[in-house]
Amino acid sequence: MRTKIRRHARKARYILYKETLIDFKEHLWTFLGSFCGIGLLSLLHSDHFTANDNLFLIASFGASAVLIFGIINSPLAQPRNFIGGHVLCAIVGVTVHKLIPGEIWLASALSVSLSIVLMQITKTLHPPGGATALLANIGSEKVLSLGYWYVLSPVLSGALILLMVAIFFNNRTSHRSYPANKQWYLFWKRRQRKALK
Repeated sequence: MRTKIRRHARKARYILYKETLIDFKEHLWTFLGSFCGIGLLSLLHSDHFTANDNLFLIASFGASAVLIFGIINSPLAQPRNFIGGHVLCAIVGVTVHKLIPGEIWLASALSVSLSIVLMQITKTLHPPGGATALLANIGSEKVLSLGYWYVLSPVLSGALILLMVAIFFNNRTSHRSYPANKQWYLFWKRRQRKALK
């Protein structure tokens, strides 16, 4: 009876807790990367710049940070999906807002739905991109007044900054490699070796 209970307990532990086991190294690098990435964007967005300078921080980058620092091997977290998804969704969001400026409910629903379908078609699916498209329709007057500049800054510029931070922090140890595509990883390692020489 005792053996049977132990066996069931081991199975339950395996099934229920396999994904929640604590790996302090993994959590440390996730924390450091996301802290530095979002912190850098926030610093660039803070009072150090005037109101006319570029913005770098949007809410959907918080969700992107979960993917590119916390689930680095996910296809949704790879650079093509991360950059492509945000940029594509920003273009769609701004375009829909320009075509349907008065109806927020319709523009919001249409921009998110079109963004999802276009990300599927282009194989750049990145879930936080939907929030990027939505923000182009429901953002503050400052965001809405950017028009297509919204695509370049904050979306593209902020995404590139986050990507560089992700590549740096996610390749600091031997058990983490980002991007998952080995060509990107080998390119990054070669650049690191050249920099050390």
